[in-house]
Amino acid sequence: MDIIIRKMEEEDLDRIMEIEKDAFTTPWPKESFLLEITKNQLARYIVAEIDDVVAGYGGIWMILDEGHITNIAVESKYRKMGVGKAIVEGLIYLCSKERISAMTLEVRESNIVAQNLYKKYDFVESGIRPNYYADDNEDAIIMWKKL
Repeated sequence: MDIIIRKMEEEDLDRIMEIEKDAFTTPWPKESFLLEITKNQLARYIVAEIDDVVAGYGGIWMILDEGHITNIAVESKYRKMGVGKAIVEGLIYLCSKERISAMTLEVRESNIVAQNLYKKYDFVESGIRPNYYADDNEDAIIMWKKL
């Protein structure tokens, strides 16, 4: 099974919305993704494909010399298959290609699986954003990685 990482395209958005609804209690609207990939010059979005099916995606904003991961999602039936790992590696590659010196993200305090994935790529905890998530007021852990 090969995982292919490529740039997100408008044609992917219906599938992205399926993944959003599967992965999040408060999914982003389709229009937000459309603006991100067509208008936001700071944004870079990638998808992970398995057998020509989009299994997950990730996004990052390139701001000066920092990359801020906006979101990563993998559809539940594709989890534990290396898709999340491939997406993180794809985002790290984009940052290194654009000479970004550090990457950051926020992750739910309860999402230990994601935290452990990020730690494998040398992201370290550097703070807490209290009540960060609007749906349930859960805290976010801020993580950083130097490149």
